[in-house]
Amino acid sequence: MKEFLQPGRYIDSAHPAVIEFAARNSSGNTERERAVSLYYAVRDAIRYNPFLDFSRDEAYRASACLAAGEGFCVGKAALLAACARAEGIAARVGFADVKNHLTTPALRERMGTDLFVYHGYAELLLEDKWVKATPAFNLALCRRFGVKPLEFDGREDSIFHPFDEQDRRHMEYLRDRGSHADVPAAEIMQAFREAYPVLYGLGKDAAKERFG
Repeated sequence: MKEFLQPGRYIDSAHPAVIEFAARNSSGNTERERAVSLYYAVRDAIRYNPFLDFSRDEAYRASACLAAGEGFCVGKAALLAACARAEGIAARVGFADVKNHLTTPALRERMGTDLFVYHGYAELLLEDKWVKATPAFNLALCRRFGVKPLEFDGREDSIFHPFDEQDRRHMEYLRDRGSHADVPAAEIMQAFREAYPVLYGLGKDAAKERFG
């Protein structure tokens, strides 16, 4: 259990900025209430952006995601896990391959597919149970694209909806990649290189692209 409470290379919960952000956004009398408040802070204060330089460690690190004010699912999951650990709540990250039936044309063109490998989410130990929390899509983004925002109560898993607000097919979970005490960045980079040669190959030029 100790590994889920200690700082990691990517879930860097001892970083001063992470500690400050967690303390400022943690509210409630119980671990569950504090976890819920942290979830919404990460979900909405950090903008979702899949156009990053995935060849750099910073794309997967909690403190870097916080400093940038944006990140993709893995960075935001790492940040939520780091904030939870900073507040004494055991946390880890989990991964799955998902098919996004509503991928934007620009993102699909760069990815060459609507399959997202190593989609990341956080898992928090609350009331003696591991609970999934997916803070990827911020509220403003959800409203823009007509996607149901993911809520979190600390008791039930918060994972992507299969349908959007217009009952269009949205997310489909295809493969469980397991849970980890820290982000397996090297594995993810290799998977991205193979699955998304164009997007991965953008490198620092990915920052020129806009999403949402």
